[in-house]
Amino acid sequence: MRYYVWYHRLSQIEKLLDAVLNNPRDVRVEDACKIAKRLGFTGESGSGSHHAFARPGEPTLLNFQSNRNGKIPNYQGKQLAAMIEKYRGDDGEN
Repeated sequence: MRYYVWYHRLSQIEKLLDAVLNNPRDVRVEDACKIAKRLGFTGESGSGSHHAFARPGEPTLLNFQSNRNGKIPNYQGKQLAAMIEKYRGDDGEN
């Protein structure tokens, strides 16, 4: 049973990573935060709808803000996709 839960969670995050790479214009704030944490970024919610993440040794900061639909702006989706491509296999669990 534990193997199934681990495998199911792994496949969910992999599907989410693929979805962002395929369409970085359609990313929910909650999903962006999950992905950032999975990629080794740490951070917290700022005031209101802002979420900032940093990773040791990475000069690029990820800053997410939600629009009216609960999605991040296009340029933030593209930044997240670039970080997925850079760190996808470097999260210690793949």
